[in-house]
Amino acid sequence: MDASTRTKSRSKKPQYSRFTQQELPAWKPILTPKWIITSFVIIAILFTPTGLLCLWASERVVEIIDRYDDDCLPDSYSTDPDSFIQSNNTNKTCVRTLKVPRKMTAPIFIYYQLDNFYQNHRRYVKSRSDKQLRDPDEADETEDCKPINGNDDGPMVPCGLVAWSLFNDTYKFFKGNKAIDIDKKDIAWESDKKYKFGSNVYPKNFQNWELIGGGALDESKPLSEQEDLIVWMKTAALPTFRKLYGKINTDLEANETITVVIQNNYNTYVFGGEKKVALSTANWIGGKNDFFGISFLTIGGVCFFVAINFILLYVLKPRPLGDPSYLSWNRNQGAQ
Repeated sequence: MDASTRTKSRSKKPQYSRFTQQELPAWKPILTPKWIITSFVIIAILFTPTGLLCLWASERVVEIIDRYDDDCLPDSYSTDPDSFIQSNNTNKTCVRTLKVPRKMTAPIFIYYQLDNFYQNHRRYVKSRSDKQLRDPDEADETEDCKPINGNDDGPMVPCGLVAWSLFNDTYKFFKGNKAIDIDKKDIAWESDKKYKFGSNVYPKNFQNWELIGGGALDESKPLSEQEDLIVWMKTAALPTFRKLYGKINTDLEANETITVVIQNNYNTYVFGGEKKVALSTANWIGGKNDFFGISFLTIGGVCFFVAINFILLYVLKPRPLGDPSYLSWNRNQGAQ
């Protein structure tokens, strides 16, 4: 075997194919100024009316937001709000009045909104036991929940900071002297109720501590039916968030006055947070949100601006195009 044969046998050169050499037939467009300008104009034509439509739909959503944490704190406790919240002897009932700006068509969604509450904190998010939530035989799986995992009476079900800090302000709505029914059924995702929270897992030893974190749970109902807890435990990504409290299934007419009786139980004063109650209708775009409309309008406006500039350049300072027949793939076709 001579040297050339040994070199060929050790060669790592891949076997030739049109695929590896990128010689397969392909569309290779030539982006001429006309193509570029046309593309930007089409994008502008599509995105601009879409943005206007999204803004119009968002504007049609009727929303009422009322911040109540400061107004529901008595002046005598303004310098020590923690003692007001933690005391069992203080009257935490607070009455607020809301005016309906435009007709609100059912269903009307009731949300509570918290500001400056970091549910996305790593230690907070990890402080839960999904096994325990699903399976009654996994009640002792509380390692990830420490230190909120139980006491001398046994493990806490559900354990962890997320469940322990359950929001516990309550709202009652009145129109005149007539109470407005709040529907709290189906406010949680069906998949969460079916797969994440067991229908045979019941609260046990919950909030049985010296320091109470938030709301209590009904020990006679399984976790899959405690939808306030399920909604709360779907942690938010941002420090300002809303969670669904319930629904009103009757229309509210324009200029009607709604009375809200609030139990101001949840302590946001300790970390400088804010509490708000929000009523909102919904349509095909969801709740009130101008982001999509502004985004579409911005993209459409930028594309229109770029198209105008390209047109001016193309008209005022045109550049001659090269002959496409000299391109390598065209020369190869001519040779064939």
